Amino acid sequence: MHKMMSVPLQLPETFAQIPRHSILYSHPSPIHPLPSVAPPRVSPHHPLISIHAKREDHSSPLACAGNKYRKLEYIVPDILSQTPLHHSHENNPTPQGPLHGAVTTLVTEGAIQSNHTVQVVALARKLGLKALVLLHRSTGGGLAAASDKEAFQRSGNVQINHLLGAEVRVCEEGDPLALDATPLLDELRALGQNPYWIPGGASLHPLGGLGYARAAFEIAAQEEEMGLEGSGRFDYVFVACGSGSTVGGLIAGFKLLDKISGFDASKTIGKPRKLVGILNSPTRPRAYHEKRVLTFARRAGELIGLDGERDIGMDDVRLDDRFVGTAYGVLDDESKEALETMARMEGMVLDPVYTAKVARGMMHWVSEGEVADSAKPLDQVNVLFIHTGGQAALGAYADVI
Repeated sequence: MHKMMSVPLQLPETFAQIPRHSILYSHPSPIHPLPSVAPPRVSPHHPLISIHAKREDHSSPLACAGNKYRKLEYIVPDILSQTPLHHSHENNPTPQGPLHGAVTTLVTEGAIQSNHTVQVVALARKLGLKALVLLHRSTGGGLAAASDKEAFQRSGNVQINHLLGAEVRVCEEGDPLALDATPLLDELRALGQNPYWIPGGASLHPLGGLGYARAAFEIAAQEEEMGLEGSGRFDYVFVACGSGSTVGGLIAGFKLLDKISGFDASKTIGKPRKLVGILNSPTRPRAYHEKRVLTFARRAGELIGLDGERDIGMDDVRLDDRFVGTAYGVLDDESKEALETMARMEGMVLDPVYTAKVARGMMHWVSEGEVADSAKPLDQVNVLFIHTGGQAALGAYADVI
């Protein structure tokens, strides 16, 4: 049975007043140690490395729990409004004003094995709404690398989308809908539906970063409850960076926490938490993702009470592109080894697209001493790995795992 958190989650008033619809469990997603992958202490002159995992894959009772549910909690109040504001496609050159009347259908997009689409569909069913997902056949390299392409397109998350009753449409390379799905939304309106568009990963939604800004406060409360040695907090936090708002939201949340607490590195043990986003796709350069994450962090920061431009800068964005592999959605040998290590040493199953690469990156940082280079040496360095879910995709990778 999960132990209820004894340290309450306290959000500042500006943040606490933002509407949120509960999708997650009433208790935080659990944090537990990963002792089998933590290295032995080299000597008394080197810090002990403590590694924990935060299980976002155990965060919600809905299907295939993962990080998207946390983002969607702040979007649902707009969906359920009688005049939803943020329903248009992000690339629509002439976005409509508020919808008139209740939403009937959630529409979103993703790669063939998208975790995000499954979580949007499960949410739609829970809210009593229809769901349509647009799957992009050409996104990433997972389909191209699969030895059985037919199996890849009907198993894993695709199978679960169908099980949940979604209408699934496949978007071929070059299809104009890949850039702007407004014609699809217009088609649904002509059929009498009232569609609400949720961007891929929910990152480009104006409210998409709030869920992980709140998660930062949840992590801080769990740190206090755990009584961590060393700095008393997680010195390094590793998480996947795909569409970007998970990292952006965490940056905003941690910055607000530091501002509230008056954090002063010159008077405090250790440094502020170092959040590291592990990129999972080589398609675009790191600078593109850094700019995007900064935009999301500042947008979320403005909503929760920060001055986005003044309080959040590019120095707060730390993305690592050394572990992207050959393509998005392709499980490289090193990430496969990390996935197998976690399964066989900790009994924890990762996914082949995101968390396997994060685990590989985190273990590299630990093994190469990159988490112990503090200007203020600590007796213990605390590392947190955020498991964002996605294991349902494993079935589509049976030929390589």
